Amino acid sequence: MSEARAATEKLQAELHGLGITSAYDVGDDATISVWIGLVVRYRDGFYRWQEGSAKRRHPGTDPAGCAMRVARRFKELQADIPPWWDDLVRELRGKPAQDYP
Repeated sequence: MSEARAATEKLQAELHGLGITSAYDVGDDATISVWIGLVVRYRDGFYRWQEGSAKRRHPGTDPAGCAMRVARRFKELQADIPPWWDDLVRELRGKPAQDYP
């Protein structure tokens, strides 16, 4: 198992423990999609997450801390959907899904 795969599995387990059960691996062993527009990648010993155009990073040795930050941001985004989200949804899913966050 690669270092990236092990790190993303740890992060996904932490997210699941925090109630984020919809997160999934996108198939490259290093990227987890938490919510449309909110993804976490593991690279060079760091978890890096992106929401829209904003990028963040967290030390890779602390999947629990990263999961807490990402889960908190996930809940904030769902409570107050940002303006970029509608455009991203239309681009990625098409108009029929625009009312489904």
